[in-house]
Amino acid sequence: MKGPLQLAWQYVAHYRLRTLLLILALGLTLALPLAVRGLVQIAQAEMRSRAVATPLVLGAKGSPLELVLNALYFRRRGAGEIPQKQVQTIRSSGLASAIPLYVRYHAQQAPIVGTSLEYFTYRGLRIAQGRALGRLGDCVVGARVARERGWHVGGKVSSSPEQVFDLAGIYPLRMTITGVLAESGTADDQAIFVDVKTAWLIEGKAHGHEDLVKAEDPNAVLSRTDQNVVGSKAVRMFNEVTSENLKSFHFHGNPDDFPLTAILVVPKDEKAQAILLGRYQKPEAAHQLVQPGVEMDALLATLVQAERFTVVLLVVLGVVVVLISALVFALSFKMRRREFATLEDLGISRWRIATVKAAEVVMVGLLAAGLAGGITALVWRVGAGLVRMSLN
Repeated sequence: MKGPLQLAWQYVAHYRLRTLLLILALGLTLALPLAVRGLVQIAQAEMRSRAVATPLVLGAKGSPLELVLNALYFRRRGAGEIPQKQVQTIRSSGLASAIPLYVRYHAQQAPIVGTSLEYFTYRGLRIAQGRALGRLGDCVVGARVARERGWHVGGKVSSSPEQVFDLAGIYPLRMTITGVLAESGTADDQAIFVDVKTAWLIEGKAHGHEDLVKAEDPNAVLSRTDQNVVGSKAVRMFNEVTSENLKSFHFHGNPDDFPLTAILVVPKDEKAQAILLGRYQKPEAAHQLVQPGVEMDALLATLVQAERFTVVLLVVLGVVVVLISALVFALSFKMRRREFATLEDLGISRWRIATVKAAEVVMVGLLAAGLAGGITALVWRVGAGLVRMSLN
């Protein structure tokens, strides 16, 4: 048996290009359905685990799925707004606790999540370095985004403008990193967390500027009386909160009307959950209360159907590739008839020659299977990260 295997290996090694092409064709064809199936299973586990851990989400009427993606994966596009007073409405009902979320802005493509300290407790997040949020302008960054951007405690992060050429827009806010979260393996690793008031500050609901009474630039004051000083557009605005200028920051308007993109609602028990769902299912309700688990199940059902259709197409493609590979081997053996005839003249039996042919096919098949296995293992290794990136 050693002789036929050695002959087969010598031939496979000699015709490297043909062998490599066959291995790539067969390996990729075998890996594709396995990789697709693996990604679907990872997506199902990733998306459903976070959804099941979040009982209810309150938000503006519209697409329930967009609301869930905003609240769970900080997707900034598509979510409407609800007033801050809805947080107090939920809390005062005595049926559930409420955690505000405002996800509208970003810094270097990382979402800025305006929330409260209760969020960290609810998600089981802990500070690995530094400290938690302490005042306006502070931020805590996720482990992965900190590692990728090289951010560290004491560093600065500036919010990104929503429009590149927004000359009349809001100045980017320069925030101080007070802490880095321990890695949790969730979407929280890729986010920047601030107090919800800091998120409103980025939006322009609040601002800080130099003391107009002590302003040195005469152009900064539009009018001055004994009771009031009116600033002009030339007044210097602060784009960073410091110990020196903290007291100068103030909000304009009623905070109860300030926007949120979602509210995480955590009912006390199943009865409280049923009551809340009933209240917000009324046609006259101004907002919607959704169950992330239900919405994700509907999405995953569609995803599984698409995956089955894709796998069927890939299997058909695989059959075609296998048939083509068989044709390549058949033509190769036909072209080598004189070689095999010479081996017969040397006294090698037809059975041993058939063994050489079979060994060549098996070697190529095993190498292709090894390639497929490596690709599948790689997908399982990085799949969770790819799923989280696609959701952000």
